[in-house]
Amino acid sequence: MTTRVVDALGTWCPVPIHLVARAAARARPGDVIELLADDPLIAVDLPAWCHTAGHALTDLRDEGGSWVGVVTVGGPGGDV
Repeated sequence: MTTRVVDALGTWCPVPIHLVARAAARARPGDVIELLADDPLIAVDLPAWCHTAGHALTDLRDEGGSWVGVVTVGGPGGDV
């Protein structure tokens, strides 16, 4: 298992989701992606993207103006 950090600080929708999607496409099932973002819409966008793409959102927290989202990459069918 590999953990990758995607820094999307300073970007706005839809850029954080594009960056995490690109990282997920290069990852293996079970890898973890930690997304750093300060776009408040990530609280809505990241859970929706994980659900649609078949990945598991294992943590999403507001750290005082910036967000940290932790995604576990699913398998070929999107299963985690």
